[in-house]
Amino acid sequence: MTYTSERTPGVPGVPDPQATQVLPVTTLKPTVTPVTSGPPGTPVTPSGTPRTPDAVRPAPPGPPVTPSLEDRAVGALVGAAVGDALGGPVEGRTPEEIVKRHGGPIEGIVGPFHDDWRTARPLAPYHKGDGHVTDDTLMTHALVRVYESVRDHLDAYDIADHLVPDLIGTPRWIPELEAEALPLQRIFLAEKWIVARLHYGHADPREAGVGNIVNCGAAMYMAPVGVVNAGNPDRAYAEALDIAGAHQSSYGREAAGVFAAAVAAAFVPEATPSSVVVQALRLAKDGTRAAIEAVCEAAAAVDDPASAGVALRAAVAPFDTVGPDYRNPSLGARRPSRLHSVEELPIALGMLLVGRGDYRTTVLGSVNYGRDCDSIATMSGALAGALRGASAVPDEWSREVARASRLDLQAPGAALATVAREIFTRDRARARTHEQAFTAISAIPAMTEAGAR
Repeated sequence: MTYTSERTPGVPGVPDPQATQVLPVTTLKPTVTPVTSGPPGTPVTPSGTPRTPDAVRPAPPGPPVTPSLEDRAVGALVGAAVGDALGGPVEGRTPEEIVKRHGGPIEGIVGPFHDDWRTARPLAPYHKGDGHVTDDTLMTHALVRVYESVRDHLDAYDIADHLVPDLIGTPRWIPELEAEALPLQRIFLAEKWIVARLHYGHADPREAGVGNIVNCGAAMYMAPVGVVNAGNPDRAYAEALDIAGAHQSSYGREAAGVFAAAVAAAFVPEATPSSVVVQALRLAKDGTRAAIEAVCEAAAAVDDPASAGVALRAAVAPFDTVGPDYRNPSLGARRPSRLHSVEELPIALGMLLVGRGDYRTTVLGSVNYGRDCDSIATMSGALAGALRGASAVPDEWSREVARASRLDLQAPGAALATVAREIFTRDRARARTHEQAFTAISAIPAMTEAGAR
């Protein structure tokens, strides 16, 4: 896989982020023909050659249709939810366990890993599988509701004032519990921390995340921040860092900022998987940047998407504190560090490169990776959906996930696109006000030393 732009030193196939400081990124198109989707379940190689007798149908003639803001917003959130539902049943499992349980790699929606899911440890009593979304989607939709309420950029105080009351005060249908309950009763311990620190501890929202276990909990639901800052990864990064301060610290907070930035970069009309990675690398700091760079280098060398997981895991391992046994993390796991990174975000970006933005290939690669694959597929699904729009998500998957989870998957994205347009209008007015003020200030003659006397 080669690109027409400059490359990051030592990272084949990934353009140099220092050479690409601003968007649009029109020089980042692959020099190879993008992979087109074949029939459901048809595996393809990165060069576009099918590995089965059922040949991949060529793309229709004519220029590709550029998805609209609304289409990309719906694609991002539907793509995230479907990826979440596909990955949920095998969360925490190894690729070998996945193959053994399902007779091969997962190719679509599957049932629970254990038939006795109500009592089987370690995930009881959650019904993971059969198209049920997990807390990744519940938190994403909760953040969308905050944006619908505030209808402007958010900060950590909005998390305290709006998200926390939503989690503890409004019963909602919880697919994995097959019952209506407070979202607080489903979310993981790292998310319950928000409630404990903000509602009960009255911590400063901007620093409430300090002390929490460092994981991808904040990053997994930051896609809405990228949507409302569509095309502006710098603004998405800053906003997500502010929001995530109420939830996470260290590289967990950094992952939230970089993921939001990647989603915003995916909205640029001529965006590609590589241009999304460029913006992620440009903004990422410390171990997060190093991990993304290492994983993307490994992704560039992958010829077969089916085998990508092994190479990508080896690349991220030095930065991952959890260790090789996901269910038995090391003593140094999930502690603050400038040298480490969450595993999920770099792998999601790597799978986006391996799949060349094709939703099916990208998300199935994420799911079959195992470990925290529901969050990996949530992130990669959001990015692929934002790049190519809602039609990129297989309809048979999105319809079944919506039915099984009793959720309208389309409405949150459509609502968020409306809010994004309102925020952009406000941003333009604020920018004009600033421009007028600065123009007036700069027109005042500078006071000389003699005049000062």
